[in-house]
Formats: sequence, C-alpha cells, structure tokens
Amino acid sequence: MTIIVYDLEMTVRRKKGQIAEIIEIGAAKVGMVDGVPQIIGTFQSFVKPVIVPQLTADTTTFTGITQEDVNGAGTLPQVIRDYSEWIGSEEYFLCAWGPDDLRQLVQECRQHQIQTEWIVNHNNLQKMLSKVYKLEKHQQMGLKPALEMLEIPFAGSHHRALDDAFNTAQILVKLYDQFQFRHNKLSEEPRVDSEVVYKTDHYENLPFAGLANLFPEQQK
Repeated sequence: MTIIVYDLEMTVRRKKGQIAEIIEIGAAKVGMVDGVPQIIGTFQSFVKPVIVPQLTADTTTFTGITQEDVNGAGTLPQVIRDYSEWIGSEEYFLCAWGPDDLRQLVQECRQHQIQTEWIVNHNNLQKMLSKVYKLEKHQQMGLKPALEMLEIPFAGSHHRALDDAFNTAQILVKLYDQFQFRHNKLSEEPRVDSEVVYKTDHYENLPFAGLANLFPEQQK
C-alpha cells in the first residue's frame, strides 16, 4: 500500500475578497520496506499563480517563496500532471494535515478544469490523530504541537510544502499501526462537512464562507 502525504502552500489572504492560489506542492511517499512503513520518495514543485501573478510581501514573508521561484514554475495543470505521474498507477491513499489543503486543491482543479479522478482515498491525518488520542472535536492539533507531543524533531522550515509534508509523514510512520485509512472517491458535487472553525496567523477557516468560493459566479 502506498500513501502520499502532501502539503500545499498558498498565497496569503489578508483582506476580504483576496484570492488564494497554490504556489507550491510538496509530498512524501510512504511505503512498506521489509514490513515497516518508511518514507521512500519525495516530490516538490513551485506553481506559477495565474489569477494574481505577483506575490505579495506577506506571502513571501510567511512562506519564504519568492517571485523568482514561481516565475520559473509551471502552471497548476502542468504541475498536477507531473505530480500524478510521480504518484504512480498503483493503489494509493492521499493524506493531508487538516481539511484546508483538500478544499483548496479541489477548488483550483475545478477552476482550471483539471480532472479530479486522481483525488481518491483521501484521509485527514489531523483528524485521525485526534481520534487516536481521543481529543475533543474542537481540539484539532497543529502540526508542530503534534510533532512535539510525539517527540519527533521538526525538520526543515515551517510553511514550506515539502518540509511540512515530510514532517507530517513522520507522524504517519510513527502512528501507522494505529491509523485506519479509508477508501473513498471525490464527489462531483461540493459536499458540506462539519468542520472546526479556527484561525491561524494567516488563514481563517470559516466553512460557510468557504462554500462561496466554490461558486464564484454567484458572488457578482
């Protein structure tokens, strides 16, 4: 069984109405080696934003990603093609930390008319960890606190896609025997899930406001 742990970095939204675009995709591939789960490969690519091509100072400060990084990158359709080729054709599970990356990925794939059939067997590792440790629903744990709790040293830079994906994959490897991975398919219709409402220093997770982003033509 192959597990793809991925992370997205996006342009920072500070004001209402600003659009977030994916500017980096990072992933770690976890497979079984002699019966033991291990990180067996990685993927990283910057993504050139097309709706707002110029990065703000906030985005560069928060992520460390520069205008030069994205200027030389492929657009999202090109990067998704490379990413899906790297994932491979064998059965796999896609995993991310929290619900936000899946929501952004699906939204942008639909906006750019990128096929989404490859987004299958998606699992939220943050929710899975909460279940293992019997945390209340409102106690969803951040990546850094989870690493600290499990005594896993953080590697690399926070808010860089490959580093966050690699660190998330380390959590998966450590708790592999306690996690239960679900098979599923992405519905063609947007689905309303019960979600935690929370804020970080650069992102607001407001589920009902997020629904409006799925129907931009209705915001006129």
